[in-house]
Amino acid sequence: MSLQLLGAALILGAFVLAQTGRVAFGSARYLWLNFIGSSLLAIDAVAENQWGFALLEGAWGLYSLLGLVDWARGRPVSGGRETA
Repeated sequence: MSLQLLGAALILGAFVLAQTGRVAFGSARYLWLNFIGSSLLAIDAVAENQWGFALLEGAWGLYSLLGLVDWARGRPVSGGRETA
């Protein structure tokens, strides 16, 4: 149960930080929080045989990991705010 709470707190924390402008969507900090949080949730979901949730969190973690790889290679990471 505590693994679930920690994972959820990391993902929600990243979202709140981005929504309040304290970190940018697509920044390394945002991506790390999402990657770690979703990985914890995916591990817990697999352990509990919750395959739909494992797929969701696994995909979320993979997407965050790909963003981190792009960031580490110096490539721009999408996720900036669009203006109308």
